[in-house]
Amino acid sequence: MNILLLEDDPKTSAFVAQGLEEAGHCVSVHTAGENALREALDRPFDILVLDRMVRGMDGLTVLTQVRAHGCQTPTIMLTALARVEDRVVGLQAGADDYLVKPFAFAELAARITALARRPPLAEAAAVLRVGDLEMDVHRREVRRGGRHIDLQPREFSLLEQLMRNPDRVVTRTMLLDRVWNLGFDPRTNIVESHMSRLRAKLSEGFATQPIRTVRGSGYILAPDDR
Repeated sequence: MNILLLEDDPKTSAFVAQGLEEAGHCVSVHTAGENALREALDRPFDILVLDRMVRGMDGLTVLTQVRAHGCQTPTIMLTALARVEDRVVGLQAGADDYLVKPFAFAELAARITALARRPPLAEAAAVLRVGDLEMDVHRREVRRGGRHIDLQPREFSLLEQLMRNPDRVVTRTMLLDRVWNLGFDPRTNIVESHMSRLRAKLSEGFATQPIRTVRGSGYILAPDDR
């Protein structure tokens, strides 16, 4: 795989890069966030590994910019910040996984392999239609009644999960796992806040709200509900 690594500690970057290259990967190493962002947007990578705390443009800013430009490359954040709140911030910014320093290289390699095993979008339906909602997964475009709706990456992922399971309850736990790759409950309103923004965007200018809350269970996409 082609992997971009942003890490400004020479020993850590050399150690990680060597291990990945010995595992057969091609690694592009950066110590500055600005350069990492430029290359991440210029050419395709299979995985991004970003140190959160680097001088200048940090890894979190790089990730935010990458996602803002529509790049959905799976991303692992590396950080010395171990609090749940810090992990949540990284995941909300668009990270797919989070690894706290110090870490064992074997764990990083395993997490990279796990991300790479996720089925590519091409294996699933590329265009989803539920009621008057239409989603082009490849183009990252959503329309309702023919009107374009601008969604942030997490909002798009939330809606995708609901559109792949129409008229079925999608639980909060399922969304934490599939959208944020969280195997635990962060005890925050991370799902609710993103869902609230998504619902507002979907209902603006329309008489109905396609997403219904099922109290105590989760959410259901039922576009014909009133």
